[in-house]
Amino acid sequence: MEYRPTAIPDVVLLVPKIFGDDRGFFLETFRASEFEEKCAPVQFVQDNHSKSTQGILRGLHYQNPQPQGKLVRVTEGEVFDVAVDLRKDSPTFGKWIGELLSAENRHMLWVPPGFAHGFYVTSPTAEFVYKCTDYYAPENEQTLAWDDPTVGVEWPLVDGEPPRLSAKDAAGVSLADARSF
Repeated sequence: MEYRPTAIPDVVLLVPKIFGDDRGFFLETFRASEFEEKCAPVQFVQDNHSKSTQGILRGLHYQNPQPQGKLVRVTEGEVFDVAVDLRKDSPTFGKWIGELLSAENRHMLWVPPGFAHGFYVTSPTAEFVYKCTDYYAPENEQTLAWDDPTVGVEWPLVDGEPPRLSAKDAAGVSLADARSF
């Protein structure tokens, strides 16, 4: 596995080694000892899996209190995956990074606790799986506005059309009003 730092050093792009032939492929998606050395000494306690269609944006979600770190990947299709730093004392507070994750490139992204996270589906459908460092706690869930101009995420919207959002995501708050860490 190759671990590539992003513009926000605590967020790491993981690029697996893929072994393939005419029968198919094999790749290792997680090795605890290596992950702890290269990313963070964490324990994952919950795995999640979602499926969405093109134009859906999920996020930007986070939990405060009880933040979750997430190791995310795509098993079908493609998404534009985003992490926004909500750690007040961080030099990258309010900054974002985005990466295309797909079933084809098999890249993964480590999003540490203290970040808002979301993704936008660019392919006809996408299946998204992720490991979490803490349990989902709906009473602690927060949503940062996907289109907050202060953050300025440059979403690759298909045909420039607005994304489809859940009611919760449409009601996201600005960075100025967000419960930061």
